[in-house]
Amino acid sequence: MACGAVIHLGQGLAGRVYETGQAAGQGCRWCVPLLEADKVVGLLGAGLAVGSELPAAALVLPEALAFLAEVASLLAVKLHLRRQLVGLTSRPPLAAGSDNGVAGWVSVAGEKALADDSTAADGSVALAALASLGRSPFGHLIGTSAAMQAVFQLLSQVAATEATVLILGESGTGKELCAADIHRGSRRARQPFIKVNCAALPESVIESELFGHEKGAFTGAVGQRKGRFELADGGTIFLDEIGDLSPAVQVKLLRVLQEREFERVGGSRPLPLDVRVIAATNRQLEAEVAAGRFRADLFYRLNVFPLQLPPLRQRKSDIMLLADWFVAKYATRNHKRIARLSSPAIDLLTSYHWPGNVRELENCVERAVILSSDAVIHAWHLPPSLQSAASTHTEPASTLEAALARLERELIVEALKLEAGNMAASARRLGISERQMGLRVHHYAIDWRAYRRGR
Repeated sequence: MACGAVIHLGQGLAGRVYETGQAAGQGCRWCVPLLEADKVVGLLGAGLAVGSELPAAALVLPEALAFLAEVASLLAVKLHLRRQLVGLTSRPPLAAGSDNGVAGWVSVAGEKALADDSTAADGSVALAALASLGRSPFGHLIGTSAAMQAVFQLLSQVAATEATVLILGESGTGKELCAADIHRGSRRARQPFIKVNCAALPESVIESELFGHEKGAFTGAVGQRKGRFELADGGTIFLDEIGDLSPAVQVKLLRVLQEREFERVGGSRPLPLDVRVIAATNRQLEAEVAAGRFRADLFYRLNVFPLQLPPLRQRKSDIMLLADWFVAKYATRNHKRIARLSSPAIDLLTSYHWPGNVRELENCVERAVILSSDAVIHAWHLPPSLQSAASTHTEPASTLEAALARLERELIVEALKLEAGNMAASARRLGISERQMGLRVHHYAIDWRAYRRGR
């Protein structure tokens, strides 16, 4: 196999196949396309090295192409799932060898996606495909709930405009991802996307960080320095936690929004600026305005197009979609094979209140993936906060006896799943007798026959 050379459309065997999307052969070389939604995303080729010998019967073109087409269809599915996970959304340039004795071709994206077979073969990667069913128009946010579909609709409408957007929502709801989607769907998508966390910058440096400074503007200013706004010129600047800005910086930001110009710290010359502003906050800015902590005129400038992101507790139907996505992400990152979440784990995830929203869910799943050792995420892999009713709005366990009963039932169900409904094998796995197993299955009304279909 030779990779790295760029193919021009129509040039050589590989170029013709890429251009036409049709399998073709030439002498003892064959090439078929990898198709995704009727688009060529890669090529698979095979052939004899120069000087090789092979019986003539093995060189029948239709049979060779048919065999390669079958392999290519499998690789295309594998590539599609992998692309969903790693975010390869653009059509890549092809990598190929010359037409002299090359053994095969793949696209650059295909090579990256398929190189680590141990990762791509994980059952967890298939879970990533589920998230594609609920993606935002521009690929970052995930959700199939009515609340998120409404957000996606607004997002698709505002992205192509130049309007200032104010993203509202609790911490961990995905405000930064929403801003990235807006930028990605705008005419500025190929220009800089500069992110600023206003709450993370000390009061003493935030003005210089945002607007830059001239040489000698203050002690330590040994040279001119561009600020974040200047770096974002032509693109988009995302001001996270906008409610934490000081009154002095609020005045300067208001000027940028009104006049589309700014001055560096220590400077006297206004500089023109072409930048789209997207701001976000988890505060109630109307209340901040009423309390005198946030300028009313700045609020009205920012509030041109408010976009409210729902908390996770108001989009519970998205919890498992997100959980599956995070399982796939962290299983791949940690080189693990995670096939599924157990039923009790799903119950805990879907009944929890999620005060930390999607960020908390992601952290919980990452921890569970790390702890899992048998390709299944169990309830006990989840953090104690999910199992403690005191920190949630879920129903309490009420007694230790009830909690132990739930745990015992989960262990029995998991054993039956692992042993495909075999009662004797499940009993051995649990270290109890078959009679005890039968009594417990009856006590918890578990249909052990249902697990025979698992294998």
